[in-house]
Amino acid sequence: MKIETAVAIAPLRRESNDRSEIVSQALMGEPIVIIERQEKWSLVRLETDGYEGWMDNKQFTSGDAEESKLMLTAPISRCISPMGECVYLPAGSWVSNSFVVEEVQPIWDARALSLRNCAFQFLNAPYLWGGRTIMGIDCSGFSQLVFRLNGISLPRDAYQQAEIGTIVSFVEESTTGDLAFFDNAEGRIVHVGMVLRDTKDVLHVIHASGKVRVDVMDHEGIFNRELSIYTHRLRIIKRIVE
Repeated sequence: MKIETAVAIAPLRRESNDRSEIVSQALMGEPIVIIERQEKWSLVRLETDGYEGWMDNKQFTSGDAEESKLMLTAPISRCISPMGECVYLPAGSWVSNSFVVEEVQPIWDARALSLRNCAFQFLNAPYLWGGRTIMGIDCSGFSQLVFRLNGISLPRDAYQQAEIGTIVSFVEESTTGDLAFFDNAEGRIVHVGMVLRDTKDVLHVIHASGKVRVDVMDHEGIFNRELSIYTHRLRIIKRIVE
């Protein structure tokens, strides 16, 4: 039996209680696998990226495995069910083809332009630890969502994303759509952003830090012009798609 998320945004928690930390989110229609079921909570795994967490049993339902689904690509989409009910859902949600969907924007053709345009749709979205939507998103959730809306699957966490793709040897060789990873004092990768190269070959990064924002980037890391300091130390740049 197929199981899927039944609400627009379902928190995945580290432990099976409402006070536990949110580690990620499951979006409407996303298929999930139940690993362990309790009276109120279930430990589940998202089929899309393999991420695990505890979900309230009221937030998932059985689904029709044969039903054709459409993935929403606009930051927020207005969907009307065959019964006339109207709901608003975030990008990355899956809805039945029987729904009437408005304000869904197509996936763009040119890969670098597509990634850039998609990323800018989320500009100024607030930061939320474990978030995966325009209502609140974290750094790795942002990169995962942008690539997912362009047909490319990435793992959930920054350190996992850093394990795929091809190393870009020099910062000067980086281009729009590459992923830049940043580490902490212990050398652990804790942040990720997407590289942007403008027409003058100046490098920037779009990333979720306080909000989804654009900052200057060089071989040292991310330079915040408002604060006049480097906020993140560059560890590695990876090219996900050639």
